[in-house]
Amino acid sequence: MKTNKIRGREARADAPGNLSGNKRRTGVEAVYGTVSVCPVCLKRVDAAIVGRDGGYFMEKTCDEHGFFSTVVWRGDDPPFEGWGEIKSAAPDSRPALGCPGACGLCAGHLQKTCCALVEVTHRCNLRCPVCFADSGVARVSARLSVETLYARFRKLAAAGSTFVQLSGGEPTTRDDLPEIVAAAKRAGCEYVQLNSNGIRLGAEPEYTRALAEAGLDFVFMQFDGVRDDIYERLRGRPLFDIKRAAIDACAEQYLGVTLVPTIAPGINDGDIGAILEFGFRRSPAVRGVHFQPISYFGRYPGAPGDGGRITLPEIMRAIDSQTGGKVKISDLLPSACDHPRCGFHGDFAVLPNNTLLKLTKKGKAASSSCCDDAHLRNRKFVARRWKRAPAGAEEDTAVGADDYRDMDGFLARVKSHGFTITCMAFQDAYNLDLERLRRCSLHVFDGRRTVPFCARYITARRMP
Repeated sequence: MKTNKIRGREARADAPGNLSGNKRRTGVEAVYGTVSVCPVCLKRVDAAIVGRDGGYFMEKTCDEHGFFSTVVWRGDDPPFEGWGEIKSAAPDSRPALGCPGACGLCAGHLQKTCCALVEVTHRCNLRCPVCFADSGVARVSARLSVETLYARFRKLAAAGSTFVQLSGGEPTTRDDLPEIVAAAKRAGCEYVQLNSNGIRLGAEPEYTRALAEAGLDFVFMQFDGVRDDIYERLRGRPLFDIKRAAIDACAEQYLGVTLVPTIAPGINDGDIGAILEFGFRRSPAVRGVHFQPISYFGRYPGAPGDGGRITLPEIMRAIDSQTGGKVKISDLLPSACDHPRCGFHGDFAVLPNNTLLKLTKKGKAASSSCCDDAHLRNRKFVARRWKRAPAGAEEDTAVGADDYRDMDGFLARVKSHGFTITCMAFQDAYNLDLERLRRCSLHVFDGRRTVPFCARYITARRMP
């Protein structure tokens, strides 16, 4: 992959906290100022987004640890400044209480919770070289009882956060996970999602059945590609057959599966189209693909250079080119529930001949205000697309590609074979932008505080 060369100090912007509008000098376009953190000490520092070398970079300086530059956007298709509404808030409206480290959802945050992540364990049955939670077999933590988790679910539901993701660690390391799912439902959580690597789901179909019977709605499954060498590099062992077995086990129970690839340059960025085609062929069992460009927090091999990053527009261009235009860049829209540079989404239905029916509606991106209902609209979107139709309903939609002139048949197919293509570009200590963090709707609840996902897992660089 071609990467942008980072120039020296002549490429630095003026004091990033004092930027006003756009200005150019020595080949640098200073787009806006924001606040970030030092990757070494995590102290808040002023930062700037600057345009140069055919891309956009975050640049910042820590008084103690020096200057840092990280690519945040490569290329102009789609254009950086035309991708949603991107603007900096006035300086006096920035969070002032130590965000991202010290606060939960303080008054400086602008979005309510769409999905609340609850960690049910820190243990895992893998030891991946890259893991945002730094989990593993040897990771030991206090075991939260089902009763304790039920109390947390009650708090979330009472606050209106009824879409819960069970995460960790690997939640399926707990034998009592079906009881936890049932507790979440009993507490009033409308949608319960499992974040899993799928290993146990495929190996123990009866366990998967117990999860479905307890009320599990859908599974977010780690799925990095269709070749074992990809898993060996990213996860430490061959897993492709295990992933397929997990999807089959979920399909037997009518549990919708969303494939979640971590995309790493030089490892699986050439498999983006193959992952999508695999998902299309496995519809309606597979409900979509949720791409996650690799980010560097938790456990990772070392300090990343720009060659170790893949940006949102590169993912979109790869989708377009690797599917032969089956999915076009124009079919994808900025995130509707977060800052537009946090991700994208596209809505489709898979037709019987394995073609796609585009459903994405062009229009104004959702507001970033906590006073609107963007988070509620996003939950409804998830319910329509990620949750699979019950047994028997899909057989009623087994019609030909020419039968969609009938509105009832069209709507039934959209419901039963809906397919989403989404992406979430998580932020780490190198590229954290407080303007993005303020608009986050994916939050982690620890029983006391509700914290934006990227703030919860942000990790200082490990010094040699």
